[in-house]
Amino acid sequence: MDFSWSTEERELIQVVRSFAREVIVPKAAEIDETDAFPRDIIRQMGELGIMGLPIPEDYGGVGANFPTYIKAIEEISYACAAVGVILAVHTSVGTFPILYFGDEDQKRRFVPKLASGEMIGAFALTESNAGTDAVSIRTRAVRDGDHYVLNGSKVFITNGGEAGVYCVFAVTDPSKGPRGITAFLVEPGMQGFRVGKKEKKMGLHGSNTCELLFEDAVVPIANRLGAEGQGFSVAMRLLDGGRIGIAAQALGIARAAFDAAYDHVRVRKQFGQELANFQGVQFMLADMATKIEASKWLIYNAAELRGAGKKCTRQASMAKMFASDSAMQVTTDAVQLFGGYGYIQDYPVERYMRDAKITQIYEGSNQIQRVVIARQLADDRV
Repeated sequence: MDFSWSTEERELIQVVRSFAREVIVPKAAEIDETDAFPRDIIRQMGELGIMGLPIPEDYGGVGANFPTYIKAIEEISYACAAVGVILAVHTSVGTFPILYFGDEDQKRRFVPKLASGEMIGAFALTESNAGTDAVSIRTRAVRDGDHYVLNGSKVFITNGGEAGVYCVFAVTDPSKGPRGITAFLVEPGMQGFRVGKKEKKMGLHGSNTCELLFEDAVVPIANRLGAEGQGFSVAMRLLDGGRIGIAAQALGIARAAFDAAYDHVRVRKQFGQELANFQGVQFMLADMATKIEASKWLIYNAAELRGAGKKCTRQASMAKMFASDSAMQVTTDAVQLFGGYGYIQDYPVERYMRDAKITQIYEGSNQIQRVVIARQLADDRV
């Protein structure tokens, strides 16, 4: 799939692909087994500019366009989905909020460090009783002179415990519903803020998913992101780009699973011939390849629209829904094609299947994506 990559963009993509295959792939199984945050890999990605690919050069980034950044997520996720989501969250919802909504002081304080990988970004919206229904968050922020006092908690926070800045959403005026939510930039070491338990997950081992606790946490007014009451708008503006990123993560996982399965059936023999010669296996491979190809078109169409500043809510949701559903099916089929070997950890396909599942859930479950798509279809006809 070609799209419209320039020579420079192709070179950037090749740098990412080479790093992913040569550095990340050999360590992916170990990352999964130990569940250790891959700090050394993240450091090297920062040195190569990968952590700041779509960030303008004025703020220390590479200045790549949005589709190139999405392709980077796909390539990194092909090697290791955990590293892929660290990058996606760091950029799409960790750095972009500051770049898009921060004042100049906030941009200068945070964005160059985020772009270099010196600092990792995180996004804290979800609570135990407010996942898909983000308007129901209960974390409160009360103005007290030159600072706000935050009380509450967040759950399922990617990059938790490793981030240097968290984009945290809290209610400043309960009477205003979504217009009463405000965004804050919370830093480690701030009084009253601490990281809680690290979750033990089915997949994405190596990517920290943590609870955040705010107990009379003191956050300076200078760390308020945007105006008071603008927080929900900030969060919603980031969704399209974030969903395209997760779609790319799912695509990377699916491609890795397909390649592993294809190589396996060409060398594995049963009944005197390679598995790849059996029509039933060929049909499975055909279906897997078709889902991957369709996912590519949906993802990069949405990425092109997003990069051009055009509306892409429907396309982003379609890409996320289809690519993640496809990744789950492709990885499940890959395990099936490996037979009993697919179920043991000596081979990577069981990891791909575990990693794929979450792509159907986070950044808006696929049930919600269908709601979004249906509403957009209706709006398009008004």
